[in-house]
Amino acid sequence: MTGVVGAAAYEALRKTAVKVPLREATVATTAWGLRGLRTAERKAQQSSEQARLTLADVIAEAKERIGEDVSLSQVAGGCHDHDR
Repeated sequence: MTGVVGAAAYEALRKTAVKVPLREATVATTAWGLRGLRTAERKAQQSSEQARLTLADVIAEAKERIGEDVSLSQVAGGCHDHDR
């Protein structure tokens, strides 16, 4: 899929090179791509954080039901890693 998108972007740039300087068009296209990438990354991070929090809540509730003590450090520390 990436190759097809890249080829289409290249063809679009090549055809508009007559009207707009190539560098300007390339920079604009790259900026659009970066915006899309950043948006996708942000949405993925939000989704993964929500999944992690939901899982921690489920684990805490399950431990509570079977009578185990629920420590916030055990639940939050088990799958939380900011160093990546």
